[in-house]
Amino acid sequence: MADDALVIFTPSGKRGRFAPGTPVLTAARQLGVDLDSVCGGRGICSKCQVTPGIGAFPKHGVTVAADALSPWNAVEQRYKDKRGMIDGRRLGCQAKIMGDVVIDVPPESQLHRQVVRKAASARAVAMDPATRLFYVEVAEPDMHEPSGDLERLAAALKDQWQIDTIEAGPGVLRKLQPVLRKGQWAVTVALFRDHHGGAARVLDVWPGLYEGALAGLAIDLGSTTIAAHLCDLRDGRVLASGGVMNPQIRFGEDLMSRVSYAMMNPGGDVEMTEAVRLSINALAQSVAAEAGVEPGAILETVVVCNPVMHHLFLGIDPVELGQAPFALATSSSLSLAAREVGLSALNPEARLYTLPCIAGHVGADAAAVALSEAPQLSDDLVLIVDVGTNAEILLGNKTRVLACSSPTGPAFEGAQISSGQRAAPGAIERIEIAPATKEPRFRVIGCDLWSDDPGFAEATAATGVTGICGSGIIEAVAEMRMAGIVDPSGLIGSAEQTGTARCEPEGRTHAYLIHDGSAQNGPRITVTQGDIRAIQLAKSALYAGARLLMDEMGVATVDRVVLAGAFGAHISAKHAMVLGMIPDCPLDKVTSAGNAAGTGARIALCNIAARAGIEAEVRRIHKVETAIEPRFQEHFVNASAIPNAVDAFPNLATVVSLPQVSHNTGGEGGGRRRRR
Repeated sequence: MADDALVIFTPSGKRGRFAPGTPVLTAARQLGVDLDSVCGGRGICSKCQVTPGIGAFPKHGVTVAADALSPWNAVEQRYKDKRGMIDGRRLGCQAKIMGDVVIDVPPESQLHRQVVRKAASARAVAMDPATRLFYVEVAEPDMHEPSGDLERLAAALKDQWQIDTIEAGPGVLRKLQPVLRKGQWAVTVALFRDHHGGAARVLDVWPGLYEGALAGLAIDLGSTTIAAHLCDLRDGRVLASGGVMNPQIRFGEDLMSRVSYAMMNPGGDVEMTEAVRLSINALAQSVAAEAGVEPGAILETVVVCNPVMHHLFLGIDPVELGQAPFALATSSSLSLAAREVGLSALNPEARLYTLPCIAGHVGADAAAVALSEAPQLSDDLVLIVDVGTNAEILLGNKTRVLACSSPTGPAFEGAQISSGQRAAPGAIERIEIAPATKEPRFRVIGCDLWSDDPGFAEATAATGVTGICGSGIIEAVAEMRMAGIVDPSGLIGSAEQTGTARCEPEGRTHAYLIHDGSAQNGPRITVTQGDIRAIQLAKSALYAGARLLMDEMGVATVDRVVLAGAFGAHISAKHAMVLGMIPDCPLDKVTSAGNAAGTGARIALCNIAARAGIEAEVRRIHKVETAIEPRFQEHFVNASAIPNAVDAFPNLATVVSLPQVSHNTGGEGGGRRRRR
């Protein structure tokens, strides 16, 4: 009805209209949103906490008023007084929908937690960390030779470790005297030495020989997910890894929508900065608890991120990044106190290092990928694609390295897809379609069985089959193309054209049915024509960026392709090439680097020479700006075909024979394409 309010839940993207007065929890349940509740809506368990957004949300086409939810009530106040609750949170069972609203479901309120696939990749790192421990024996104070405890500590470090100068903040000075006396003038000191030189900074001090934890945190701050790796600064071991959804998703799923939010809502940038810092602090505490390490033992952190996230994390308004010439406030690396950017969960004296940004749309995460994968050391020509909401692409070898970014959008993450969802238990992640029968079989996250294996229904009874995630939608579209269900232009054929009743009419187009769970009160999971178009737009942007770099390099082929990023690690090389996401290349030359940005952050955390090296290399990388290159649009249009309208794929042809079909009959139900 016209008076019903539009409700949009993030990060799932599910939306619907509800009558004023409908509890948020009720709306979530009706839409199938993963919002936990144990107490039956009595405001006791607090599992259903949500965070409403206020202001303009251009991405969703709504403006949320301050009174979009019912006023804070006595039940919520009683719970907050008794148990505590983050400011801005509401209880979904108590808050009622009164107007259009965007509501974020935080990770702790999700019954089935998202699987953030950013585990640490195995990598041997040469250890030379900026933060190290030094055991020293300090001279006792002497009335005949007056000097301060800090000065005598400095003298001991110079005499016993050849460290020329040190400095310390008030927090360390408060601690120094009692620690020296407790240790009977023998202490262990944690010193941070910047690779640019200068005085070594005392971060902490312990009595006697300290053999406890010395930890650092490598953070990959992505548009969609945040990953953290807690590392031992003595030997580089990863003690624990964790990941969460970036809470900024509620302000916009892609970067430009977040920039728009900051432009249209005074203080919006501050709001997004606070949200992401709170999330990083919680993640730091979580990985520390998993490793059995006190958060105070985390003495250093390295953060890598794209330029918009870089600015929002540092508390810089990203508005200039939303318009030409896409100027950064700073492109240099930064070394500062972690507390200056609100990281209060770490040691109070902890240091923060951010890698340099390459350009206005190619950030420190791309620099971290370059540090991890080292294209500048490669003899052959390598294309490195960090697949995400905003894809960073590197192309190069020993001679030259080029970089660009490509706005792929959130479709590869399962967003903007009719049955799409984030990677979580129950989501379809793998799929095969038999070319002869057009029948699908699939696997879901959390179960190793295929859907046609005995015991699949029992094994997935707890989670169900809930939707399709990013890797699943890529495989689904590619399999539909290989089975002839989709033609080269991306049109889904009718049941008559494809020979399967799974191709169902949907308005003027068709949809392909993968799974019908309606008999068990589950969803019908389909791939619609709109889904195909969303994937075509995303993959065309990715491919066009790669081809633009190849043009600049003056080559028609590449020797090998590296798929980086947590998402890239789960993409099938064959399906990516069938889809036309990446240029043609021998399939055995397409590899995954896992979370290369996170690996680069770990290398920078553990080796100060690597920091100096990547700072120098970034100055040599040539940035290609896709927004002003006329050939980008040409490559984009050609790449909308599956796999491509112009570029040949001879290596792919040796492995896959794509059927030459056409479903564009021009009839009402035949999938006629309309101009937009």
